[in-house]
Amino acid sequence: MKVRILESILSANDGVATANRRLLDSRAVYCINLMASPGAGKTTFILAMARHLGGRLRMGVIEADLASRVDADKVAAAGLPVLQINTDGGCHLNAPQVTAALETMPLDDIDLLIIENVGNLVCTAGYDLGEHLKLVLASVPEGDDKPYKYPNMFGVVQAVVVTKTDLKPYIPFSSTEFAKALRGINPDAPLFELSATTGEGLDRWCEWLVKRLG
Repeated sequence: MKVRILESILSANDGVATANRRLLDSRAVYCINLMASPGAGKTTFILAMARHLGGRLRMGVIEADLASRVDADKVAAAGLPVLQINTDGGCHLNAPQVTAALETMPLDDIDLLIIENVGNLVCTAGYDLGEHLKLVLASVPEGDDKPYKYPNMFGVVQAVVVTKTDLKPYIPFSSTEFAKALRGINPDAPLFELSATTGEGLDRWCEWLVKRLG
């Protein structure tokens, strides 16, 4: 019975997600669902992208947290359109929550919309929000075995970014082992390594993204 209820919930969510994607397509807005553990550096990554892309893409952000608007304030201070969603304890966003956010976002002024999902590598993987790209961000301090521990997340995404590479001299982390773990689960998702702090590797990620937007 629980399986049937879950299937019904996901089916309803997927229908709303499809409508979200149609709306974004009609406004020529490309959307990324950014997922990561708490503290992986999602907001820092977004702000580094905005600086690097400059005027090439107009960015907007939907921020999701259990509570507060700390990250949204940082994004707003950088001059980006941003809307905060507080989930009041919910461990993930769903498509109806994104629908409500899209109603107030200035979509005609945005080329690239980043949805910073709740910090979580479990239930965020199971919900389509209407995005065009599912992206997971992993950080060097989390270790090179993350794909083994969270196979559902790393299996569902279309791209993977490893950030905080400037910490490699101080923390045991093997790029080879991380890539090996990822490829055993997801052989097709491109893998990028970068530092949002120093900017190293950011160019490769941004160029790939710009080409994807076409």
